[in-house]
Amino acid sequence: MAAVVGPGTPCSVCQEIFTESDKIVNASGRVWHDRCFVCVQCFRPFKDSPFFEYDGRHYCEYDFQTLYAPCCGDCGRFIVGRVINAMQQSWHPECFKCINCQCELANIGYVKNSGKPLCKQCSAELKGSGKAICYKCHFPIHDGGITHHGMKYHPHHFNCYKCHATLTGKAREHAGDLYCLRCFDQLESCICGACRRPIEGRIIHALGKTWHPEHFVCAHCERPFDGRRHYEKKGLAYCEAHFNMLYGERCYYCDRPIGGEVVTEYFKSWCVHHFRCFACDRRLSTRDKFLDFDLRPMCKKCYERLPMEMRRRLKAQADGTVHKTAKVKRVKKNTGFV
Repeated sequence: MAAVVGPGTPCSVCQEIFTESDKIVNASGRVWHDRCFVCVQCFRPFKDSPFFEYDGRHYCEYDFQTLYAPCCGDCGRFIVGRVINAMQQSWHPECFKCINCQCELANIGYVKNSGKPLCKQCSAELKGSGKAICYKCHFPIHDGGITHHGMKYHPHHFNCYKCHATLTGKAREHAGDLYCLRCFDQLESCICGACRRPIEGRIIHALGKTWHPEHFVCAHCERPFDGRRHYEKKGLAYCEAHFNMLYGERCYYCDRPIGGEVVTEYFKSWCVHHFRCFACDRRLSTRDKFLDFDLRPMCKKCYERLPMEMRRRLKAQADGTVHKTAKVKRVKKNTGFV
């Protein structure tokens, strides 16, 4: 239905009033400026090219096919026009054929045999002869035959995708292809833990899985390790910086993650070089003696400068143990090998 364009009629897109010199496009009951009538996906003007309407929106031929057109189960091309939906796939009418006599089935119907379409005549002939159709080569099976997941195969066509050895009923399937047990086990052992695709080339073994080098990344920053050491926690891998940030002990003095040795005392942790007397700020070594002063370390010299009464109270509070020695431990990190 064409829209009526009169004085004061606006464009459907820019809402500007048409002038006498404007080129007007009239389609689907609406009007546009020639420059405004474009594909909603790529924003290119249609000019003299065909366009397609879907859900009130207009597309160029390429974008419409990419977004909405089904692909033919035989030739793999987009289907524009009549579509044959059969056997859970879409087909061009000319591509939907009997696998035996190659006649088109769009208008005469079909019979499904071993997952393949047959015309009724060929189906009746095969049924009368008791023969099935090979799922791989599409030809009748005269002698023997192997059944796998309801599909019939010639014995010489039921083979491993990788080594081509003849398979038995214990065949395994992966990505639509069949494998013998040996090849399947090798294939499964080389599946990337991230993308779930086979790995060809360099393999990284970590976290009990195998990885493409570019897919073995820090769980926090998602950067590849590229041969650097990684740290494991709760089944995930982290770079050193983010492992320390998320799980490492933090220094009471600088409030940063501690990457090396840790001094622990009074339920607090310090970097080794930040473990200091809180009064004089002198660094305390692991052999120095210090006193607990309000859950902070005080060196012996500063302690001896305190008033006698305060020293007596501190001594009583410490239960007779005035001096202590700092405890040093190393940060334990689970490392994997790349």
